[in-house]
Amino acid sequence: MNISEIQEYINNNREELLNNLKDFLRIPSVSADSKHKKDVLKAAEKLSELLTELGANNVEIWEPEEEGHPTVFAEFFVSEELPTVLVYGHYDVQPPDPMELWDSPPFEPVVKDNKIYARGACDDKGQLFMHINAIKVLKNLYGKLPCNIKFVVEGEEEVGSKNLPVFIKKYKDKLKSDVILVSDTSMISLETPSISVSLRGITAFEIRLKGPDRDLHSGVYGGAVANPANVLANILAKLKDNNNRILIPGFYDDVRPIGPEEKENIAKIPFDIEEYKKSIGIKEVATEPGFSPLEATGLRPSLDVNGMVSGYTGEGGKTIIPSKAMAKISIRLVANQDPDDIINKTLNYIKEITPNSVEITIIGPEQGAPPFFTDTSKVEYKVAEEAIKTTLGKTPVKTYEGGSIPILSTMQKELETNVILLGFGLDSDAIHSPNEHFNLDNYYKGIETIIVYNLLFPKYFKNPSN
Repeated sequence: MNISEIQEYINNNREELLNNLKDFLRIPSVSADSKHKKDVLKAAEKLSELLTELGANNVEIWEPEEEGHPTVFAEFFVSEELPTVLVYGHYDVQPPDPMELWDSPPFEPVVKDNKIYARGACDDKGQLFMHINAIKVLKNLYGKLPCNIKFVVEGEEEVGSKNLPVFIKKYKDKLKSDVILVSDTSMISLETPSISVSLRGITAFEIRLKGPDRDLHSGVYGGAVANPANVLANILAKLKDNNNRILIPGFYDDVRPIGPEEKENIAKIPFDIEEYKKSIGIKEVATEPGFSPLEATGLRPSLDVNGMVSGYTGEGGKTIIPSKAMAKISIRLVANQDPDDIINKTLNYIKEITPNSVEITIIGPEQGAPPFFTDTSKVEYKVAEEAIKTTLGKTPVKTYEGGSIPILSTMQKELETNVILLGFGLDSDAIHSPNEHFNLDNYYKGIETIIVYNLLFPKYFKNPSN
């Protein structure tokens, strides 16, 4: 392997390696919005065309039996004697709202300050295209791939991966592989490279309260009729205390304490709390006492209200008792917590503290996934460390990511294959927010590192003691 040759090729073809990503970013594949259903399908079709043009032996679009969006499967087969890498990613994106906060149109990619701005630039179209371009570079440099490579790319990750578990069980033989590579996470920086070795689990639901059968005059009825907005506020206030500890009975029963190795790994992560607060515009952090922000977001559970609506919110005043109130809530889970157990405890508690003066309806859970962990003792992880060391010059730090990729635990369990999170995003990339972007240095280094991984994997796979 000649790393200089790989770097020279990438540097000489930077525009070409970026242009096909730009075309893909222009497709508004918003899976959560039904008006974009055709756009999501267009993205699946475009992706299948690109993989076919790259020489995939087999490309399929798996249409869900029920309502939903398709999954794209592709296979680049070289030899039965070589190991197989399965790349997982997603081509759907978050809604771009609020539109007025974007500095440029979200689906018209713009390059400035060595970053590409667009919805999906980092999450996950940009990171997916690192793998696609890695195949292009490998074929152009060496004429063939060093191992078998498969792709499974879904269009529903941003809405909970409803249909992918069905596809995984149905097409288990087609998805058989020796490692699953996922680039849908972040690293600390190119100067301090890292690999995420865990993700928090998730469960989410919606509370709907109904009081009177219509909005009422607060002067005529105030003090005699329960106000759903007030009741909702009381319920939410009883979910957490002033120390940010969750009050649901039994919530922490199965939470695994943070171990010494995890504390040691976190201590290696560069972290400036003042810069952290400044970067997101807050005056103080709000962790549980005794836990740092990195511990709180990576290895402790959390509960958050994602949105609330009730009554009149327009200009001026309107003195009413609203008829309805609602809130959306998500819970992030850590080691040993089970989504079903937590949602049952949570909903039972909420129903107990809801007064009879309002009717309560629970919508959900909308999604659920257990926490995810990479087995760092396996050769697949060792190759990832070596690949990053080769391209970035440093052994990566282990990090614990606070987000969730719901399908990964299912993939790891059903396919009995270790999942490696080879992400090149940055926490500052504004994913899920206006002005999402991807640093181009990370993009090209990601392509380079994935090339090296694919070159190293067959050698390590045959001789794990390397």
